[in-house]
Parts: sequence; structure tokens; C-alpha cells
Amino acid sequence: MVDVAAKAVTHRVATATGCIRMLPATLALITQGSAKKGDVLGIARIAAIQGAKRTADLIPLCHPLPLTRVAVEFEIDTALPGVTCTATAETLGQTGVEMEALTAVQVGLLTIYDMCKAADRGMVMDGVRLLEKRGGKSGHWQAE
Repeated sequence: MVDVAAKAVTHRVATATGCIRMLPATLALITQGSAKKGDVLGIARIAAIQGAKRTADLIPLCHPLPLTRVAVEFEIDTALPGVTCTATAETLGQTGVEMEALTAVQVGLLTIYDMCKAADRGMVMDGVRLLEKRGGKSGHWQAE
């Protein structure tokens, strides 16, 4: 791991996003709450938060961070058709939370896949990326 001992403790925030594309009928199961496994987006939100909290266990060289906040939002997109997940992670620490935000998005999307795979094995997760990060020596960065 990179030595971050000399870095200042600052408020750090990162936001990531990604989507899962699916058949319109699968999206209807989610929006109507009729998926066999239950409340897809509710369970995916909890899974995404858990994913952010376990990032250092999953990514070998990530520092374990005391997260102060993880927020996860899902947006239904009938034009896609699919669901967009956006996650924001925050900490007061010596290193950034980009990996925690990205992991939250991926775990949220994977959970949607798991809960709906019986109805649609052809779902595609796409466009997972960092949108913004703030804090630390490098300051503010935002995707174009």
C-alpha cells in the first residue's frame, strides 16, 4: 500500500455512476415491485452501501477507510431501458474514497443482476465511472 501517513486529514468526497440495461419486461418487474426475490432497489441500495464499506477487503491495495457517509440513488430509465446507480462516499481521512464510490456502484448493479437474472440473463452493466472527487492535495476533479 502507498504510505499516506504524511498526508493531511481532509474531508474527501467521491461520486461514481453506472447503469444496467435490461429488457423492458425486467424493468417492469422492478418498478412494479413484483420481482420474485423482493424489493430489488431497496436490497441493491443496502448491498451498495455494504460494498463501499468492504472495499479494502475486495481491492488488495486499498486502505481501509472510516466512511462518514455513503449515499446511493437509483434512477429508472425507460428509454434505456434500465437502471442508473449513482453513489457518493465521504470520509475524513488521508486518502480518497473514489474506490469506495466505484465499488458501491458495481455491487449495486451486481445485486440488481442477481435479483433479476431468472427473468433476464442478458442484462448488461455499463458505463461505470468516476464523476467527481473532492478533497486532498489534488483538490477537485470532475468528469467532462
